[in-house]
Amino acid sequence: MSSSSGSGRSATEARALKIHSEAERRRRERINAHLATLRRMIPDTRQMDKATLLARVIEQVKLLKRKASEATTQSTPLPPETDEVSIELHTGDANAGADRVIYIRASISCDDRPDLVARLAQAFHGLRLRTVRADMTSLGGRARHVFILCKDEGRGAAGVGASASLRSLKEAVRQALARVASPETAYGSSPFQSKRQRILDSHYSIMSI
Repeated sequence: MSSSSGSGRSATEARALKIHSEAERRRRERINAHLATLRRMIPDTRQMDKATLLARVIEQVKLLKRKASEATTQSTPLPPETDEVSIELHTGDANAGADRVIYIRASISCDDRPDLVARLAQAFHGLRLRTVRADMTSLGGRARHVFILCKDEGRGAAGVGASASLRSLKEAVRQALARVASPETAYGSSPFQSKRQRILDSHYSIMSI
C-alpha cells in the first residue's frame, strides 16, 4: 500500500511539474514576443540586452508624454462665451526702398452660423488682405477663428505717416471683424438673431400655456 501511494504521489507531482514548466515556457515566449515588438518599434535596439531595451522604452514614453503635453498647451483654445476680436500687426523685415509687407494675426470669437466664413472672406477681400493661415475651433454653437493675414504695402512713406497707416489698418480690420462677430449690433436685428428670438419666444409661449 505504501509503495502504491508513493508512486501515486510521484505521478501527481510529475504532472504538476510538467504543467508548471509548460506555463513558464509560454510566459517566456510571450515576454520574448513583446520584447521583439519593442525592438522593431524603437530604432537601434537589436543588440541591446533586455534591461537596456526597457530603459530605452521608458525614455521614449517620457518623450512622447512631454510632446503630447506641449501640443495640448499650444493647441487653439476653446471659443469663449462672449464675442471677442483681437488684432496684432507685424511689419516684415525689408531693406530700404523694398516693398513693405504687413502681417496681421486676427482672431474672432462669436456665434457659429452658416454665413460666418463667407462674411469673414468678404471682409478680408474688402481690405485687400490675403489669408496665409487659418485655424478654427467650434464647440456648443460657438466658433473661434484665428487668421494670419498678409498685406503688400508697396514702397509707402516711412516715419509718422507709416505709423498712422498701420493704426488705421489695424482699426479697419478690428471694425470689420466686430461687424461680422455681432451683426445685430452694427446693422440692427439680423435674421439669425431674429430666428433665435422667435425660438425663445415660442418656447416661453408654450411654457406659459
